[in-house]
Amino acid sequence: MKFKQSLSYRLGLVLAMSGLCATLSGCENKAQQNFERPPAPVVVSTAVSQDVSNYMDALGKIVAREIVAIQPQVSGRIEKIHFTDGTNVRKGQLLFTIDPRPFEANLKQAQANLSKDVAAKKQAEANLARELAREQWGLTQVNRYSTLVEQGVVPSEQYQQLRAEYDTLKANSEAARAAVRSADETIRVDNAAIETAKVQLSYCYIHSPIDGRAGQRLVDVGNVVNPGTSGNSEMSNGSVPSGALLVIERLDPIYADFTISQNHLTAVQEQMRSGTLMAEVRLPDNAESTVPGRLTFIDNAVQAETGQVTLRATLPNPDHRFWPGRFVNIRLLLGTVQNAVLVPASAPQMSANGSYVYVVKPDSTAEQRQVSLGQRQGDLVVVEKGVAAGEKVVTNGQLGVTPGGKVLEQQPATAASESK
Repeated sequence: MKFKQSLSYRLGLVLAMSGLCATLSGCENKAQQNFERPPAPVVVSTAVSQDVSNYMDALGKIVAREIVAIQPQVSGRIEKIHFTDGTNVRKGQLLFTIDPRPFEANLKQAQANLSKDVAAKKQAEANLARELAREQWGLTQVNRYSTLVEQGVVPSEQYQQLRAEYDTLKANSEAARAAVRSADETIRVDNAAIETAKVQLSYCYIHSPIDGRAGQRLVDVGNVVNPGTSGNSEMSNGSVPSGALLVIERLDPIYADFTISQNHLTAVQEQMRSGTLMAEVRLPDNAESTVPGRLTFIDNAVQAETGQVTLRATLPNPDHRFWPGRFVNIRLLLGTVQNAVLVPASAPQMSANGSYVYVVKPDSTAEQRQVSLGQRQGDLVVVEKGVAAGEKVVTNGQLGVTPGGKVLEQQPATAASESK
């Protein structure tokens, strides 16, 4: 009897607990059915339409427009140095003085030779005048005696003797003329020697051939120098030619050399035919400061080893911001894209299917769209396909957004702090 009562009690307890569980389960399902996800807080921005530049980025190197190795053209001892290492020099500025005394002596010797030969020429001219007078007198006598012989007044033997004397006088005149011509030739040689001596003397005073910046001098006062080999070809790899006294580089304007792939050469050539291409040059440690330049050179051949083509931009450098040998970032502008659509660079996201953005619709729901991106323009990026100008895109808070879900637009943190 007691066993039956215990069993009935247990069955009732199980049934009561089952009913309670069923009631609780029904409440939970009802709560789940009534749950709605709150809107995701996001920051949005409106896509804009504007003209943007199509460009090509490259790494370049600064090259001086002119590089001159100052070399002696005569042998001698350095007497004076007229500049300070590392300073700017002007074209025509005196840089070095080589001891001029040996060359001054050569010039004086050449001038003395000229004076002597000029005097010799005057004597030769005087001799010529005398011989010409004698020749003329002899000719007069020959003519007079020729008439007398025809008249039978004098014998022909006397005429023949006068004729022989005239021939001698004529030969003397020719010799005098030759002496004058020889004196003229000697004087021309003397004048040439004087000019050579003057040139040699002028080489003792070495002036700057260009405006530029002087490097470190390679000689000191008292050093004996000799003419060396000149030419910029020896300086292409940064080495200094043998015998150089100084290297001067022109820094304004200056070159920025860079290379592009041969695959981009056609586009560059087409733009060059349309007009001058512009280039923006930036230093790696000062990317915000841009200096505009012009594309002024395209190499005449593609490098066989790399398939690259060398280009050169010329840019102003009045403050010497750009230094030869320094690397720079170069952006070559290849034209303008009209009415391009741009969104903040933080809006696009990546997925297995490519780039996408969340577009906020008028009903505050987010639509996920695949986009085709173009070139970046500062803090913005070009959207070639997928977004229209005027549409709102999510720029912050994408992780909390679900496609088709509600979003709550918020102000950017900087804007919110400024409003307070």
